[in-house]
This record gives sequence, C-alpha cells and structure tokens, in this order.
Amino acid sequence: MKLGDLADVRSGDKGSNVNIGVIAHNEKTYHFLETHLTEERVAKYFHCLGSRTVKRFELPNLLAFNFVLYGALNGGGSVSLRTDAQGKALGQALLQMSFEVEL
Repeated sequence: MKLGDLADVRSGDKGSNVNIGVIAHNEKTYHFLETHLTEERVAKYFHCLGSRTVKRFELPNLLAFNFVLYGALNGGGSVSLRTDAQGKALGQALLQMSFEVEL
C-alpha cells in the first residue's frame, strides 16, 4: 500500500526548509503511521535532496504529523536552481511512499 491510501498531505516551504503535513484518514491509520512513518524513513525517502535533518511533529488531536526537512531546498526559491525550489510537489512525492505492512 502507498501513503496516499492512508493519508492526505499538504506541503510548502520556508526558506531552505520543506514542510510536509500528513493527515491520516482515521485514528487506526494515525497509529499505524505513528509507528511506520518515522523521521528516519522520511529522511531516507528524500535523501537525494540533501536535507540536513528531518524532524517530525505529532498532532494527535488532528490525526496528523508535520515533517520539516531542514536544508532540503538548497537555499530556497530565490536561490536554488532546483525545478521545485519551493517544495510544493514534495508532499505529492511522499504520497508514493510504499509500506509492506498491512493494516
């Protein structure tokens, strides 16, 4: 299954950092993602961006997580030569992450 089967996302940027919000479809899915959608897994998934650090913030009352990928935009929109220097598409990319564990 893919993350897109379990959650919705919203992403953007602040300077050189990417912000990806992940909203689980229900409480059961939130608890699954709490265990399986870790900082380490997201960092590995986006390793090609060269992010210095990935930090996960938990928002259990909203059944959501907020991931910040520090330094992933190589300077940000006005400096970076990346195609998506503002991080808008990275949430959609994260929805393609696969999980081998079934609910």
